[in-house]
Amino acid sequence: MKHIYKTLVPLLLALAVTTALAADIKLGFVNGQRVVNESPQAVRAKKKIEKEFEKRDQELQKLSKQLQSMQEAMEKNAVTMAESERRNKEREFNDLNRDFQRKQREFREDLNLRQNEEMAAIFERANKVIKQIAEAEKFDLIVQEAVYFSPRIDITEKVIKALGDGAAAK
Repeated sequence: MKHIYKTLVPLLLALAVTTALAADIKLGFVNGQRVVNESPQAVRAKKKIEKEFEKRDQELQKLSKQLQSMQEAMEKNAVTMAESERRNKEREFNDLNRDFQRKQREFREDLNLRQNEEMAAIFERANKVIKQIAEAEKFDLIVQEAVYFSPRIDITEKVIKALGDGAAAK
């Protein structure tokens, strides 16, 4: 029986201290994906990137249609075409297809790079806003990724609103 008390008393004391400390801790959670999707800066960045890449996207679509019509013409005329003409058309098609794939790959790489640059700037600004909110409202801990969080500690809306208010100032 003494052995149980020796184990139980320290455990109960530790639980009491932990409970007392937890009562004083103020926690917050920010959904980073929502901030990136819904903040005014994110909306502006998406529009800016779309406009920036619009011309190249149209060129790729035009090239894709050209390849498709070349392939359809080759399939349609394959029976009546001379062997040398068929080889020339296939070579021309393959060259154009290679060029299309290269341009498409470069487009995706450039687009991803620009999106990452813009998102990094948004995250940097959001982190500053989160820190300001944490200091102003005396949070002890704010996390951005969690398996589970209670809606009562979710401050994502405050962050998005603060980013919107800060967007007018910038």
